Amino acid sequence: MENFKALGVKSDFIKGLNDLGIINPTDIQKQVIPLLLEGNMDLVGQAQTGTGKTAAFGLPLLHKIDPKKDYVQGLILCPTRELGQQVAKQLFRYTKYSDKIFTESVYGGEKIDRQIANLKRTTHIVVATPGRLIDLVNRKAVDLSKVKTVILDEADEMLSMGFKKELDEILGFLPE
Repeated sequence: MENFKALGVKSDFIKGLNDLGIINPTDIQKQVIPLLLEGNMDLVGQAQTGTGKTAAFGLPLLHKIDPKKDYVQGLILCPTRELGQQVAKQLFRYTKYSDKIFTESVYGGEKIDRQIANLKRTTHIVVATPGRLIDLVNRKAVDLSKVKTVILDEADEMLSMGFKKELDEILGFLPE
């Protein structure tokens, strides 16, 4: 049985996983983590709910963040605020023993002023719903010009919810 160390996951993140009772990687994690740690690529991953997709894309993203740089380096788009909150919480838990990597979750249904204030703090990863992110970019509250990694969590769901126009607009905010 391959473990997270064999997949190339840093020991600090493994400690965070172990605290959550996550000891052995799932199939999707075994397939995806080594590929994403290896290099920059486009990847489409599909797996059932509860199979550890957040760790499959989240751990490689965390490896690519430079905590010494105080700008947004990663973007995760989610179709709903509930999923966005859940993803941000998991990333926070994985980094319990690592250099501080700051994640901010932004979504509709909350006061935008508070989210704007939170984004003024050091933020390495933004987890967002499409509509709220566009609003924040247009208000110049978040700068996506240095983002290196973009993840569309539940991309099929976002498309079926009619977010194609918003996704295209967001991708236009990003560096080539």
